[in-house]
Amino acid sequence: MRRYAPAATLTTILATIAAVVSPAVATTSSATPAAAGCDAGAAGYTTALQINLPTSATWLNTTPPYTVNNTAAIGSNFDRVGYCLELNGPKGVQWVWTAMDPFTSDAKRLGLQTSAGQIFRQQVTDLEVSSNVAGVTNGTGQTGYIEMWPNQYSGAAAGQVPNASASAYDADDSPTTVLGHGSFQIHQIGATKPSTVPAKPVLSINRFSESTAKTLALGIGTNTAGAPDWTLTDNAASYTQRKLTVYARPSLVKLTEMPQDLKLIPRDSENGANPAVAGQVTATGVDHVELSVTGNGATQTFTAPASAPFRFTPRILAGRWDYTFELKAVGAGIDRVVAKRTGVVAGDVYVVQGQSNAEAAKRSGDANVEESPYLRSFGSSNADPTISGADRVWHYATGDVTQQSGSAGQWAIRMGRRLVDTYGVPVALFNGSHGGKPISFFQRNDTTPNDLTTNYGRLRSRLQASGVLSKVKGVLWYQGEQDSDNASVHIAGFTSLLSDWRTEMTTAKYFAYQVRTSPCNDTTTVNLREAQRKLGDTQDVTVLSTNGLSGHDGCHYAYAGGYREMGDHTFAVVARDLYGGPSAGVAPPNPSSVTKSGTTLTVKLRSTDPLTVDPGVGADFRLVGSTVTVSSVVYQADGSLKLSLSGTPTGATALIYQGHLKAGPWITNATGTGLLAFNLAIT
Repeated sequence: MRRYAPAATLTTILATIAAVVSPAVATTSSATPAAAGCDAGAAGYTTALQINLPTSATWLNTTPPYTVNNTAAIGSNFDRVGYCLELNGPKGVQWVWTAMDPFTSDAKRLGLQTSAGQIFRQQVTDLEVSSNVAGVTNGTGQTGYIEMWPNQYSGAAAGQVPNASASAYDADDSPTTVLGHGSFQIHQIGATKPSTVPAKPVLSINRFSESTAKTLALGIGTNTAGAPDWTLTDNAASYTQRKLTVYARPSLVKLTEMPQDLKLIPRDSENGANPAVAGQVTATGVDHVELSVTGNGATQTFTAPASAPFRFTPRILAGRWDYTFELKAVGAGIDRVVAKRTGVVAGDVYVVQGQSNAEAAKRSGDANVEESPYLRSFGSSNADPTISGADRVWHYATGDVTQQSGSAGQWAIRMGRRLVDTYGVPVALFNGSHGGKPISFFQRNDTTPNDLTTNYGRLRSRLQASGVLSKVKGVLWYQGEQDSDNASVHIAGFTSLLSDWRTEMTTAKYFAYQVRTSPCNDTTTVNLREAQRKLGDTQDVTVLSTNGLSGHDGCHYAYAGGYREMGDHTFAVVARDLYGGPSAGVAPPNPSSVTKSGTTLTVKLRSTDPLTVDPGVGADFRLVGSTVTVSSVVYQADGSLKLSLSGTPTGATALIYQGHLKAGPWITNATGTGLLAFNLAIT
């Protein structure tokens, strides 16, 4: 929507236009000079906002009382943002200047975030820092992370910032759904994940969005006597000066297309992609624009005159490397980087969906050892529409947390890491799962497919905003426990969901897990699991097994012996189906028929892959219509199982294999994947 400034800001509007037209001589507003320590950094910027912070504030859902507010005049006409925080207190005069690439295109969003949905939690690039406070790393070209929101928050790690604490208030906190505290923080972090660079705060302003007056918590650099990011220090009264100034650098170029930082672009049939960089020069004095794209050991360069709109489509290749895009405006006395994007890759996209075993949160054992700079995600799976709807940037994928930016789940990140390492292709993982929900919870609102109050809408909107909706390579589904063995309801719901997916994720191959026996104390027995086994025959879905995993607690899984091996089994099947990987010993053992002869039953399997049969596995078989039991099970080279019975199975009509809870004997293939549960008639 077009925004108009009120008449009272006409002078400011004209000054801003003049700064854009003559960028070489643009200066900070003379009415609100920068702090002495910030002068050098702020040269060429326009003051957007300024405020003398009080000792306490009640700014929830209220615009703070800025003494200077030029944001309406600036609008979207800026290509870099800067902050100066000045404090005078127990340690004397302290100041910090920091600037970075923009994290928003709306100048009104550059200040303190005080209203619902105003959430920024993301990496920022080309961070510049200068300060007189010990411990702050001065210099340019750094990587930063911002935490800006009006919400309450916990110290629980979002998993995005390497070396951050999982519990302390620092660079990687998590906003809750409750409004009323507030965070305005900028941090210095490492450029990649994992990273050896310690995360530390640059500036912090906290507790400004309370509904009743509470003392603000402020600081520059790292707090060494409490929470590193100054949360709950409530120290504003100890300072006699508390001034925040926000700056915006007038644009020379208006961009219409450019990849985000960390973006994964789905690769084409020739193992690459052509991301676009497009726009129009908006300032006089610029002669031409130059684009350089660096990655995979080479640099591509492009130029275009300033007289017309430009559009470049460089070629990037999928591999274990990333690309940096740098766009410059050049002219007489002008040589400015107007936009820089880092970490751009080409690769493959996977969707993970279902309930808690698709979320695959950390139960016992860490999966973050699988993290890689070539594993990405986009947005947040948080069930709160405000939080998830505000997150529209790319992140590194992380395995141990859920409902956070970049959450992939433990088995998914293991699968993704093996794809990266084996096939040299970056992978994006979109996990939209939600624990403890029936099949109805995951359905589409056909009237409003992007309805953020629905699980389907939250996932779909992430896929659409990232530009990958129609280019998903695989969808992995693990759900059914909450349907309580109501096979007809589950299959009807999954059929509807699958139909909707196939109209939107048109290039994807679909995989579905057969859930574990009686998980989470519900009534899942064999009816639902048999219906899921048949999905391969009725819905052209590749069925995956959860039998054979002994790291099972009766509901969820530990990492070792559970989600880790689930990721390995999934990788083997995905590699076979989508990457030309090995096929022997990969498919879950799946029966085709059961026949009887005397006191013997023969279970014919669909493949002749050799199987391992653990002693005692016969206890997991049950005959319908007969009380005889299975005394032993032997695998035969023709691809069958020979079951010896305790007697003649008079009256037996069917054979059930259900598996069991937790650890115990299994029938597994070469990759350790267990025999699918089944209920088959005896012929």
